[in-house]
Amino acid sequence: FAIAPGKLIDLAKGFLNSRGGFGADPDLLDDDFQFVAPVVGPLSKDAFVNAIGSVDIETAFPDFQGEFYGFHVDPFEPNRVWYTARGCGTHTGPLPPFAPTPTGKKLVNPPQVCSVTFNTAGLVTKYTIGYVVDRQVGNTGGLGGLYGLLYAIGSPLPFPEAQPWKMSKRYWAFQQLGNLASK
Repeated sequence: FAIAPGKLIDLAKGFLNSRGGFGADPDLLDDDFQFVAPVVGPLSKDAFVNAIGSVDIETAFPDFQGEFYGFHVDPFEPNRVWYTARGCGTHTGPLPPFAPTPTGKKLVNPPQVCSVTFNTAGLVTKYTIGYVVDRQVGNTGGLGGLYGLLYAIGSPLPFPEAQPWKMSKRYWAFQQLGNLASK
């Protein structure tokens, strides 16, 4: 790839720092940019910038501490930087329209695998977040991204994808059948 691995990692860190650890500076995004999360997207550049611009994490969580580590370039996609994201903070400011009144609740994110993909000009073409790797860590109900944040402060969105994982009746029955078969 045209950009050296160390420089790609620096670009990824710069992108993340462009909005308090959430990355959203439109000048860093390619026109064909896509945002992809486990159940959101792909979102275009305009849709992403509008969506992230409407959520003011810095005001809602002024003490938020982003924890990003394990940055590395993908050996199979040499234009992609992977990293793990965690973080914590206290909901002491408004978060309209989701939680306009501060709850005072602490947010502790689980580890989430994320990535930033670049073109040869150093612009971001793809941003992935929210892929939780240990749903037992933190207080987000095992959810990543905004869904986890809202769950942690007691304002979860009202659809199944924004709720903690719950075993379905079919899966429970499948497990019971498997347990019987293994005896």
